[in-house]
Amino acid sequence: MIAHLRGRLLQKAPQSVVVDVAGVGYRASIPVSTFYRLGDEGSEVSLRIHTHVREDAIALFGFASTGEQALFERLIEVAGVGPRLAVNILSGIEADELVEALRSSDVARLVRIPGVGRKTAERLVVELKDKMPSRDAAPGQPDPEGVGPKEDLLSALANLGYSRGEAERGVERALRDDGTGRFEDLLRRALQAVSGR
Repeated sequence: MIAHLRGRLLQKAPQSVVVDVAGVGYRASIPVSTFYRLGDEGSEVSLRIHTHVREDAIALFGFASTGEQALFERLIEVAGVGPRLAVNILSGIEADELVEALRSSDVARLVRIPGVGRKTAERLVVELKDKMPSRDAAPGQPDPEGVGPKEDLLSALANLGYSRGEAERGVERALRDDGTGRFEDLLRRALQAVSGR
């Protein structure tokens, strides 16, 4: 699975980009917040990628920050929220405002997002309220998760095909052994943990 793209920005639109990586153009859907952080066409770009595989298509979703990607992956875990709606949600509300709305059960704020009805907003609150970071986790930071390498490691293991449960067990063990190491070392330990070595 593709987890990251770095290359030249060929095309840029509010909801998608094309990135040239060694002569191959990758199209990725993006939220508007990522669009505003990108440079001009022709500039160097680096995106975190969520690869979504269906029977009839493989779609890439790109994000400028790990926090945005982590929020997207939380959103698509909710029944009835697909990747397109998740991108629309992230385009219709700032990430930190979304986290606050979910944490405070602000259904009225959520239904103002285009494409989000009352039932979807209530389901988002019920399923995600307790999964949002605490208020003092990362005040004023663009990454709303504020949880260090944990979400990055979970995302990497998910992209390698491990289930959420396997990934969480591996990551917990890696962070318990040494939560301050380099990402590559933590990932290696997490992989060893999930493979039983």
